[in-house]
Formats: sequence, C-alpha cells, structure tokens
Amino acid sequence: MDDFAARIEALEHQWMRSWMQRDRNAMKKLAARDFIFLLGSTRAALLDRASWLEAATTRFKCNGYRFGEVYVRRHGSVAVFATQMSLEARMGDHEWAGETWMMDLWQKTKVRRQWRIIERTLSRPDEDPKMSDAVRAMQLWR
Repeated sequence: MDDFAARIEALEHQWMRSWMQRDRNAMKKLAARDFIFLLGSTRAALLDRASWLEAATTRFKCNGYRFGEVYVRRHGSVAVFATQMSLEARMGDHEWAGETWMMDLWQKTKVRRQWRIIERTLSRPDEDPKMSDAVRAMQLWR
C-alpha cells in the first residue's frame, strides 16, 4: 500500500472510531459541510451532515467494524475509498449487523489542504424495509 492509500485508510479508521465513540466533534471535523450519507438498499435513503451527526451520536450506533480488502484511488483533489465491511450497528432497537459494501469520497480542502469526507455510501443486500424507513426518520429537514 502506498503512502497516499495508507493516509486515506487512516482517516477512515479515525472516522469509524469517532462513530463508535459517538464523538460528534471528531466526526464534524472530518466531515465536509456538504457531507451526505446514502444507504443503498431496496429503498434508498440519505442523510445530510446535520442529520448524520445527530443520528451517529444518538440513534445509529456503531459497535464494531472490520474492513475487508481496501481499494483507494486518487482523482486530483478527490479520493475514493471502497471496501467490503463487516459492521455491527444498532439503529434504535433494530440490530444491523453483517456484511456491507462501503464507498467513501474524500476531498482535499482548498484553503487548509486537509482531507474531508464528502460522501459515504453503504450498500447492503437488505430486503428489510425498516432500515430505509429508519434512516428517513432521522432526516432533520422533514
């Protein structure tokens, strides 16, 4: 793994640990202002940054994760991070554990030249309609 890929993977672990610890400030620091969380499921759902930060520190709890084989690719000031991930999470009283495909987009800021996550997509072969309904229920703009 080259230095760039190692740097992005380190940021990913930092992001995931922040989620596990429900550290809103750490996640806020890593997330771009226009961050989007997209759940790719039978019924897709998305959260904006404010909704994600609220949900990830209250109702959508990550208890553990493990990355599979990691793919990192740089496109100028944007980086793609993708992996199959084992996730142990809870959304309220609904356990959500198992294998998922994750793809994150990172962008280097223009002024401070720091990497910020701009989009996370979790995709899971999930027929459970409760998941997309539960994510939609976390949308602060509704």
